Amino acid sequence: MGRLGMPEILVILVVVLLLFGGKKIPELMKGLGTGLKEFKDASKGDSATNTDKKEETKE
Repeated sequence: MGRLGMPEILVILVVVLLLFGGKKIPELMKGLGTGLKEFKDASKGDSATNTDKKEETKE
């Protein structure tokens, strides 16, 4: 697979716009942003608990 260039990205954006319409896209992006934020928070939380467990075993 090659890299995505500008023409490919434009084609993907046009297809998404045609499938979902202009009014639905902001809702989709908001949901995507919320999901990414939750994922980042969860991954930070997991690493913090792993660090806590390592510190407990050292003591």
